[in-house]
Amino acid sequence: MTTISADTCQYLTLPALNQEKLLVRSEPFSFLVARNLLPRDSVAELQEHFPKLKGAGYLPYEKEDCGESINQLIEEMTSTEFANALGEHLGIDNLAQYPTFISISRSLKKRHGNIHTDGKSKIATALLYLNTDWPTTSDGCLRLLKSIDDFEDTVVPEIKPEYGTLAAFKRADNSFHGHLPYQGERLVIQVAWLVSAKDKARKAKRGRFAHKLKALLGRLGGKSDAVTT
Repeated sequence: MTTISADTCQYLTLPALNQEKLLVRSEPFSFLVARNLLPRDSVAELQEHFPKLKGAGYLPYEKEDCGESINQLIEEMTSTEFANALGEHLGIDNLAQYPTFISISRSLKKRHGNIHTDGKSKIATALLYLNTDWPTTSDGCLRLLKSIDDFEDTVVPEIKPEYGTLAAFKRADNSFHGHLPYQGERLVIQVAWLVSAKDKARKAKRGRFAHKLKALLGRLGGKSDAVTT
């Protein structure tokens, strides 16, 4: 088993991936939930450096839009050590061999969060949340589900998108997930490990188009929401 030391990273508290309290399941699909993965004394810095995205939903990561601490955190999330530690928990050998695609979400509209499974171009997905607190509501909380048509058919209790919480899962035909409608700020970094470099190029091209469309619609005063996946 890959053991990650505290000296490996500046922000990720990776020994949390080795702790006994880590929630790991292989049925009905492989997933894990880890908490307290980020140091409390980095809250202000990470939130200050989080990109000021204008569009809602996930948008492709652009290094120049982020501050130093967010760029460092993303570097840690895409490291070989982190990927392979996740992969071992998810039953994926050498997850680090696959190309990554990073996207970031700062806010949501109520139309986001429909139940879905990820496309077959993805091997696995990790979601790291950075909200310091969350309202006393189920709205916007991640749900891992047993079916595509029932938000109440949960595999485990819903996951609040709170600072330092990580949810990761292996893509499968039945890896259903989503959340109840929520409108407002919800800070998330998403890392997806993809089947091939061709898939990464395709997603990057689509992402660049989304950025341009967002900017154009913003100038015209129209909607600038990104599609979520």
